[in-house]
Amino acid sequence: MAICLIASVHLSAEVVLPRILGHNMVLQREQPVTVWGKASVGEQVQVSFAGQRKSVQADAVGNWRVVLEPMKASGIGQDMSITGTNTIVLKNILVGEVWLCSGQSNMEYTMRKNSKVARPYNGHNPVDELNYADNDSIRIFLVNRKELIKPDPAHGGWNVARDSALRSFSAAAYFFAKELGQKLGVPVGMISSAIPGSRIEPWIPAVLMPDGDGEPGKFYKPMIEPLQPFAIKGLLWYQGESNCFLNERAQYTDKMKLLINSWRTAWGRADLPFYYVQLAPFYYSKSEGKTKLEVQSLPEFREAQEQALQVSNTGMIVTTDLASDINDIHPPMKWEIGRRLAVMALSDTYGVDVVGHGPVFMDMHTKGGKIELNFKYAGSGLYSKDGQPLRCFSIAGRDGKFVAAAAVIRNNKVVVSSPAVKTPVNVRFAWNEADQPNFYNGGGLPAAPFRTDRAAGLINNELLYSNN
Repeated sequence: MAICLIASVHLSAEVVLPRILGHNMVLQREQPVTVWGKASVGEQVQVSFAGQRKSVQADAVGNWRVVLEPMKASGIGQDMSITGTNTIVLKNILVGEVWLCSGQSNMEYTMRKNSKVARPYNGHNPVDELNYADNDSIRIFLVNRKELIKPDPAHGGWNVARDSALRSFSAAAYFFAKELGQKLGVPVGMISSAIPGSRIEPWIPAVLMPDGDGEPGKFYKPMIEPLQPFAIKGLLWYQGESNCFLNERAQYTDKMKLLINSWRTAWGRADLPFYYVQLAPFYYSKSEGKTKLEVQSLPEFREAQEQALQVSNTGMIVTTDLASDINDIHPPMKWEIGRRLAVMALSDTYGVDVVGHGPVFMDMHTKGGKIELNFKYAGSGLYSKDGQPLRCFSIAGRDGKFVAAAAVIRNNKVVVSSPAVKTPVNVRFAWNEADQPNFYNGGGLPAAPFRTDRAAGLINNELLYSNN
């Protein structure tokens, strides 16, 4: 009995760290950085890092935390010492930019899968990234649903982005980090916490959705909450397919707002950047689920995704051009998805002079049997990527019957017409689940789908995009 008692006392006296704190991690630059854990009640804990020393006494239940002062970026590995009854030394820590990525299978989609997709071109190719990825300044942390809440005595959750650790990591998140690091010249840490097939509800705190629909909180509790208050720069979200299959519209917008605001509240950052991915073309109407979908169900769901831009400091990338097989719900070109998320962050969060958005419909004017469309984010000019006439535009008169329309670029506007519609009233663009348009801006980014006959209650694009 005495031996057991001694062991128990010894264990209770040790300082214990959450799993997210470990060797090889990246700490967020130019923000206060919280370091926290467990210890014996009243135990004095000291944290030393980069010339700073902070001490605190564990509270009445053994919790402690210290806050390091904001630090400049550093690509030189440094050690952190956490000392109480025992001493923990975390090695090779960098300071740079940290982003948290979440969602379902398209965010979880691994670099291993990326290495097996069709090669888009010869030579140095993103499909082969695993063969030459060896950048010590990119660090990755893959959340395991069952393990995140458990301390790791080895403190080994963070890894340099290479070899087996990278093979199991999110491709979109990695390529985001690669682009961000190259442009900013600082270390980048990526945390990936995603579950294939998950709806949005499990990622929202359960207390915010008391009806129980969609198992609210199921993944938030074990996969997001234990990451707090680890300092991060922003959030990336790639989810929606499971809710699109339910034919959701405004409900999804409301849930996205709940998710964004609840995560910001959890991190104590009302302005935390939140960038997300609009769904790619896929034959949802051919699915055999309980809910019957139509060819316009996906465009209407995308519209619901777009409406989440009502929340400030958010952004959405478009992927209408990235589905090599419309029967596959997993677009393979995750390198381009990661890059587009990165250029949006570079533009909107970091103030870098890059084109971060594709063309967005703003307003229209009817002129002599034609409709002239104006766009925000025209960049250096609007163009057809393949040099062919613009496609996926349709037009309708007062009868509301849409027909395929010709669309031409004139003076950085798009003029839409059809001989079948003498007096046009409305235009739709990419309003079919299978549409893959060729309409881009000078930044090489595709235009967002839209309809000028917006559903009642939806605010217009000008208001949406002026909020960011």
